[in-house]
Amino acid sequence: MQGREFKDFVFQEIAVIAQAFASPKRLEIIDILAQGERSVETLAHEVSMTIANTSRHLQVLKSAGIVRSRKQGVSVIYLLADDGVLACWKALQTLAEKRRTEIKEMAKSFFAERDPIEPVSIAELQRRLKNNEIVLFDVRPIEEYENGHLPGAVSMPLIELKSGLDRLSKRREIVAYCRGRYCVLAAEAVAILKRAGYKALRLEDGVYEWQQAGLAIEMGNGRMPNKKEIKARR
Repeated sequence: MQGREFKDFVFQEIAVIAQAFASPKRLEIIDILAQGERSVETLAHEVSMTIANTSRHLQVLKSAGIVRSRKQGVSVIYLLADDGVLACWKALQTLAEKRRTEIKEMAKSFFAERDPIEPVSIAELQRRLKNNEIVLFDVRPIEEYENGHLPGAVSMPLIELKSGLDRLSKRREIVAYCRGRYCVLAAEAVAILKRAGYKALRLEDGVYEWQQAGLAIEMGNGRMPNKKEIKARR
């Protein structure tokens, strides 16, 4: 093999990875799988596509080595190939934020429409948790909570929040978090809580950013707390 052939081969293989990332829907799939494994059916629902279209996108990602799959009964379960994929995805987000200023501008406008109060930082959250000032809600699906959550957080999936409001005390402020700075679940949760008369704020970051700050996470089962348990955290 000549030098030119070698270089062409290497850059072509790198381009395969780049092309696999070059789709908004595939990026969204990667973002969801960063929270934990999913079936094709679940992914299709979360990205608002048909199962057939979702499967085609997954095959592109699998062919590029970005995701892998396993069988679970009659279902096919997909997950990220390794931690390097997640690191690459986060690096791509950071690059896009720096080079595409519209992203930050749109995010600021979007979240300000729902809540003009600035989100809580990780440092501020740590301080308020230490002082026992707040209740911390993880509003992601419970499977994601079980894969890893912030210390002291209780599972309160957005889909169950409205039906669980009567279990909550209004005596303490609530901080909600989800998948990271572009996830809308926490913003929606805060809006629901405020309309119901609760004091609530959003954490801008998620589990990945928490870990990147050198902080430990917790693993384990989650369930919605009852009113007595919420009060016990006072």
